[in-house]
Amino acid sequence: MTELLEITTVIQGEIAISDDPGVVFGTLLGSCISVCMYDLQAGVGGMNHFLIPGEDCMGDRDAAAYLYGINAMRGLTEGLVKAGGVRERLQCKAFGGAAVLSIASDIGQENVGFLLDYFQREEIRCVSYSFGGSRVRRIRFWPTTGKVMQNLC
Repeated sequence: MTELLEITTVIQGEIAISDDPGVVFGTLLGSCISVCMYDLQAGVGGMNHFLIPGEDCMGDRDAAAYLYGINAMRGLTEGLVKAGGVRERLQCKAFGGAAVLSIASDIGQENVGFLLDYFQREEIRCVSYSFGGSRVRRIRFWPTTGKVMQNLC
């Protein structure tokens, strides 16, 4: 018998964190980026979904702040530490950055470039990633185990 998953959807500009083994986060990505970050020892993980690398606009703390990569990454990291994770143990898997629209802008590659630079600057361990291409990605993430499933659509 197949078990139906109850998936909590993470949309653009959101961050979700959980230490519940029954929780699965999901999202759909085109040029956007989602980072699935977790601390296996603490059994806590989270997912963000950002649209553009952008400048830091957290001073306003408005509803659009997490659309920007820098804010989404800081918010995810800080949220996991507040939930019991230890910064030095955090690992992540990252997805997105596709070119799904035929427009002149290459925001997907800009997002990827931002994220790779961020990982290096902040010394965050990215254990796997899937970037680029021209297809939409459907991501499922089990935050307490670090398991991720990706389907290309």
